[in-house]
Amino acid sequence: MEEGKSSRMIVVTLKPLYTFICLYLHFLHCQKIDVSADESAYFPLENILLDCGSLASQAVSYDGRNWSSDIRSHFVASNPDSSFTVSRASSAGTSVPEVPYMTARLFHSQFTYSFNVSPGPKFIRLHFYDDSYMSLNASKAFLSVTAGHFTLLRNFSAYLTARYMKSAYFFKEFIVHVENHTLDLTFSPSTNASDGYAFLNGIEIVSMPLNLYNQGNNVSGNSTAMETMYRVNVGGQSIPPNQDTGMSRSWTIDSTYLFGSAVGLANYGLDVSITYPPEVPAYTAPKVVYDTARSMGSFSQINKNYNLSWFFPVDSSFMYLVRLHFCEIDGKITKINQRVFDIFINNQIVESGVDVIALSQGNGIPLYRDYTVLIPKLTSLGKQDLWLELHPNLRSKPQYYDAILNGVEIFKVSNNDGNLAGLNPSVSNESSTHGDEPTSSSRSSESSNKEILTIAGISIVIVLAIALCLFLIVFLLKRKTERTKKITRNSLRNRSFSIGEIKKATNNFDEAKIIDSDAFGLVYKGYIDEGSTAVTIHRATQAISKQELHKFDAEIRMHYHFRHQHIVPLIGYCKEDHEMILVYEYMPNGTFLEHLHFADQRQQSPLSWNQRLDICTGAARCLHYLHSASSHPLIPAEIKTTNIQLDKNLMAKISGFSYNRFSTKTKGTIGYLDPEQNLTEKSDVFSFGVVLLEVLSGRPAMNPTAARDNEETDRGTANPHESLVQWALTCLEKSTVDLLVDRHLKGKIVPASLTKFIEITEKCLADQGVNRPSMIEVLCSLELAQQLQFQGFENSNGSAKDIVSHSNSNLMLGLEFFGAGR
Repeated sequence: MEEGKSSRMIVVTLKPLYTFICLYLHFLHCQKIDVSADESAYFPLENILLDCGSLASQAVSYDGRNWSSDIRSHFVASNPDSSFTVSRASSAGTSVPEVPYMTARLFHSQFTYSFNVSPGPKFIRLHFYDDSYMSLNASKAFLSVTAGHFTLLRNFSAYLTARYMKSAYFFKEFIVHVENHTLDLTFSPSTNASDGYAFLNGIEIVSMPLNLYNQGNNVSGNSTAMETMYRVNVGGQSIPPNQDTGMSRSWTIDSTYLFGSAVGLANYGLDVSITYPPEVPAYTAPKVVYDTARSMGSFSQINKNYNLSWFFPVDSSFMYLVRLHFCEIDGKITKINQRVFDIFINNQIVESGVDVIALSQGNGIPLYRDYTVLIPKLTSLGKQDLWLELHPNLRSKPQYYDAILNGVEIFKVSNNDGNLAGLNPSVSNESSTHGDEPTSSSRSSESSNKEILTIAGISIVIVLAIALCLFLIVFLLKRKTERTKKITRNSLRNRSFSIGEIKKATNNFDEAKIIDSDAFGLVYKGYIDEGSTAVTIHRATQAISKQELHKFDAEIRMHYHFRHQHIVPLIGYCKEDHEMILVYEYMPNGTFLEHLHFADQRQQSPLSWNQRLDICTGAARCLHYLHSASSHPLIPAEIKTTNIQLDKNLMAKISGFSYNRFSTKTKGTIGYLDPEQNLTEKSDVFSFGVVLLEVLSGRPAMNPTAARDNEETDRGTANPHESLVQWALTCLEKSTVDLLVDRHLKGKIVPASLTKFIEITEKCLADQGVNRPSMIEVLCSLELAQQLQFQGFENSNGSAKDIVSHSNSNLMLGLEFFGAGR
């Protein structure tokens, strides 16, 4: 049977009962495949998962994947002289999965694993958790790995790599073609020092289709190996291994790699059905890759003046295979020459006049294009940026001057000597990426059919046949019900939690777990996935009515379609037992309000001016996206410092907005309310202006003149009914701008930056919405304030006029229409 192809089982026997039972068991087997895997999935012949150093006597399941210990494993082929130990990690991070990262095999000499596999290409994934094992210094661990005559890693440091990737645990993925039935992986420490060693936490060996990346060329042929550098779902969300097409690949989001503020528009193929053509098998990439994309937006005149750009740090002195995935998912683009663009890699045009409709012969039909590029060694640095840029093709005069991209895969290709090993990254080199943080797969493994040992008597045959028929009827009815529920859940496109999982995460809704309350209800901090992932769980205080249930479903769908790097990600939901529960990613640095108003009480360092500008810029970018990402703007109506949360890197993430998309009813919080009491984009602009005042002054939205520690101004004259807006406008009228500046910022803001910031803040707070700027104008002004602040320190003689003139570039023109909707 050919690898990856499904087949039908034909059972021939002379005994009726045996035939019936075998057909019945096969039916159950087929039903299991239908519900546990996508119809387009590839089924690998080998799917070997080794949890290195584990003392478990049986396979351990993590998210549905069965990992076996490598101790006493028949895959271990090292000779008795090999020096090795096994150890458990000394520290257990709450976000680090138990399997395969909490145990490791330590190598003090050469050690080999030997896998008996079928010939053909294999994914090899090596998992690492940067930690101390047996009290050894993690920075002393250097590893070399070979697979046959290929060198996968040389002098590799998990310690340095983890810091570069800003992730304690990660994996390295390789593609190696096995010529015979044996795959030998040899691991050895790269130093002979007395304290030198190497370690490994987990190994995956997964079969793959013969021609998935091998197209008969010399770059990706059988004589070369490859390392996966990036696998990106452009414009969409990350895709964990269990949602891949059977090969457990991980797909990351593209926002990490986008260049500048002109990041275009994320697109979703809501009304397009993806149809794979024969030349693009369904396992090439998941459907979710092809039904999401990033385009430049609908402003053709602006699109002509800038590129949609990504950059990917890669190792120098290697050839790279770049695969770009395309699928036209815009319902109004169905004809040739409607959207035509050029592709540039490292400032060189690699293909001109790309028309996805012309190449794929229709809307919703995937295709991919492969390109090779050599990254020469230009400097002593081990890494350079590989640039990918799209630009409208002007010569063809298309109907829309636009470009689109659905996915990117970048592979490093081995040199002539079989080497794939690059240099270790520098600790001081700040990475702009988060790397391939692995997500555990939940793909079910197939169960074995039980043998039928005895068949007795005609009477037993009749009784069993009747019983099995009745059971089959009940089973089919139950399966139909489960499939209906599954379809409903899939339509929501988010993880569906059971009420049991929610209770486990919150210790049965323990009041000690409550960290906040909002308009939706109570907010708990909890942990999911066996305690490996921190989340916030929002539980509605009201029971679900039929009308509220429809609104709840609408909100879940809204969160799926409105995804952005500055929105708190919705992980999933629960609506069992008349509950309405939303599960969000946990933001470890709390709210913007806490950092602005309670830093002293919490003995935290106050935010610097640059940090405050970064947070404001991120929040403004998100608001512009919400206002312009579709034909009907989404208006959060709850813009305030408590709804701007901060992740571990102090990146702003908007939260707290709900299904206000088509509503015009006034909502909001006292101190942030629009004087016109209208629910429009301009009401959000007013609320954001209040946030900007809080950022500058460090004072709350209400009662701003209340006495504060170490501050004499206005002591004893507090008016609890006075708003920050009223007080600030009075200060501006009296030209007492100095009173507006937070005492922690005095003398630290460049005057030109302060002037620009106050200027855009005043515009946001205009009484009439028509006189307020759009969010893109606010965003541009905040970014200009950042440039002025930076330029002021770099060149004390520079003027605001000089910088404004300099910023009037193609990039700024592209920035002006960031995220513009159709």
